[in-house]
Amino acid sequence: MNYLKLIRYQNLLFIALAQVFLKYGLFQPFGAETTLNSFTFTLLILATLCIAAAGNIINDIYDVEIDRINKPNKVLIGKKISERSANRLFIILNVIGVSIGFFLANSIGKSSFAALFIVFSALLYLYASYLKGMLLIGNILVSALVAASLIIVALFDLFPAITSQNQIQQSVVFKLVLHYAMFAFSINLIREIVKDLQDINGDKKGGMNTLAIALGRKRTITIVFVLGVFMVLGVVLYMYEYLYNKQVLLLYFLFGIVAPLLYFCIKSWDAGTLKEYAFLSKLLKMIMFLGICSIPLYQFVILK
Repeated sequence: MNYLKLIRYQNLLFIALAQVFLKYGLFQPFGAETTLNSFTFTLLILATLCIAAAGNIINDIYDVEIDRINKPNKVLIGKKISERSANRLFIILNVIGVSIGFFLANSIGKSSFAALFIVFSALLYLYASYLKGMLLIGNILVSALVAASLIIVALFDLFPAITSQNQIQQSVVFKLVLHYAMFAFSINLIREIVKDLQDINGDKKGGMNTLAIALGRKRTITIVFVLGVFMVLGVVLYMYEYLYNKQVLLLYFLFGIVAPLLYFCIKSWDAGTLKEYAFLSKLLKMIMFLGICSIPLYQFVILK
């Protein structure tokens, strides 16, 4: 159980669910041409999860001292799992992830795609060891990698199957994936800033330069509120642009995404305690989950 906590298995399950929804809740119902069968798609999920799990481990290894201040009861490295064992598991997971990525890239005739897994692995290491402490850089990077976990499904499954005959159909589905990737990036970026507010005490002692440290809690929570408002406006604009005549999706987005986002904005307006920051972080996680859960709904409203 300690190792499951170390790799943050709930987050990994979330990534896997999002990828499954894309393949079976979007690509197949739309009749998009795909490259991966059930076995190779499972391998893609496994490769993604291995790289993500390895990233979580190296992050915990570098954050031991900071976590002893921010969340002393949740520290695993050095208490329940030795640093040596954690490092070994980090290497094993990366080797598995990159190896599977190499196999998949060659199996779809896009050998250069193997480099993506190496790049993701390297970026997660750089994030944990160096970039995390840089103003906004770490936040943006980890949010981009979350978005990439969705885009990679389209790159491996849709992109190699594009022909001159199906290009329009494939691009419509690809664009939907990009929309969800942008949503995941934006929500995760706001959440990373909120988490920095939660971790401000440990981050200060760890020599980090987060937005919360650079600007202070008051200004940072104001930025979080403004970003939340922009998210609301962005989703409403998306609804007007793409969903105005799709009643099922329109109602889902209204009550499942816009309403929680508005509630987030209200709660973030005067948030000032660690407990309130923790609540905002969980609320954003729920909103992202609800957003991803809307993917399978497209088949019921667009394909009538």
